[in-house]
Amino acid sequence: MTSVNIKAICQQAKQAALQLAQLSEADKNQLLLAMADQLEADTAFILAGNAKDMAAGREKQLAEAMLDRLLLTEDRIKTLANAVRYIAALPDPVGQIRQMAPRPNGIQVGKMRIPLGVIAMIYEARPNVTADAGALCLKSGNAVILRGGREALQSSLAIAASLHKAMAKQGVNPAAISVIPDPDRALLLELLQQKDSVDLVIPRGGEGLIHFVSDHSKIPVIQHYKGICHLYVDKAADLDKAMALLLNGKTQRPGVCNSLETLLVHQAIAPEFLALVSAAFEEQQVEVFACDLSLPYFTGATKADDAQFDTEYLRLAMSVKTVADYDEAVAHIQRHSSGHTEVICTQDISTAQRFLKQINSAVVMVNASSRFSDGGELGLGAEIGISTSKLHAYGPMGLESLTTEKYIVIGDGQTR
Repeated sequence: MTSVNIKAICQQAKQAALQLAQLSEADKNQLLLAMADQLEADTAFILAGNAKDMAAGREKQLAEAMLDRLLLTEDRIKTLANAVRYIAALPDPVGQIRQMAPRPNGIQVGKMRIPLGVIAMIYEARPNVTADAGALCLKSGNAVILRGGREALQSSLAIAASLHKAMAKQGVNPAAISVIPDPDRALLLELLQQKDSVDLVIPRGGEGLIHFVSDHSKIPVIQHYKGICHLYVDKAADLDKAMALLLNGKTQRPGVCNSLETLLVHQAIAPEFLALVSAAFEEQQVEVFACDLSLPYFTGATKADDAQFDTEYLRLAMSVKTVADYDEAVAHIQRHSSGHTEVICTQDISTAQRFLKQINSAVVMVNASSRFSDGGELGLGAEIGISTSKLHAYGPMGLESLTTEKYIVIGDGQTR
């Protein structure tokens, strides 16, 4: 282990958070726009760092899905910069007051939004998190400590260095966006003990990482273990729409947590629809794990056991089940859901309304791709994470999820 001083990094972040909490919305927006410009100006520098990570990843024979998450390109850096600009344009939740109301004794009582303080982000091969988390935390008045995986370390350090340039020009403490420069597991364990300086831990990555963080942290943790997202194609579905939702949800970016993992099909339309699915999956080279009723429609499919429906593939593979009716589909989702995103394809308004009420995952959709389960697509700007626990935040987390509320009381000399 190196001589990285975790306690000092956390204490410096806490001091930086005090400065951020006092910045006006205009000051924060000006800084965010400068950070976006700096990211684009430093494209070559950032790509050079990413190239080192990609070379090391290929040498370690990382999975293609992991390499895709790790890869940065000129277009992806532009996307990062534009996400920062989008966050700058969002309303600032800090300082918002609601529910201001008089009490019988004349005092006024309300709630004001305030930053959480210091956020620790734990993530793997996701260099985009460095910019996304930095921008979201800054806009919401929080400092952030970033602990990326070894796979993305050079990319993260390069992005952070670019952000620090813009911060220095604006006179903002660079400790507000800190990157742990060593991915040693012992340093992570030490970080998870810093309850006096860090207010919230948000892990993003594989199920093993999130379990490790949750099991060892003395700080509250936002949990999202995996994304087993379902598409249920109802008997009243438009099959063209259903195919579009299926292919977009499964094949566009199979390595992300909002990709589809299970297809449920009503038996009334299974013969026609699964024939279409089989042809499309064969063309797209999607591996299929199917129930007994679905197997005959596919060539080379594997019979799915019950455990298969609890699998997050994160690749071109999918579980397929034919269900007797809507109720069986809902029962299956309720049993196997990870609480991330569920989709129904149906033209029956009544069935759609039942689905919205009965399914309590973080995001529930009617006739829309699971790929929209994303902070940017839902209007939050870049998301800092996804919560599938129901405490504090649920679903993609944007600016408001990085704040809490305090009571404020305004009186005129009243005593009790």
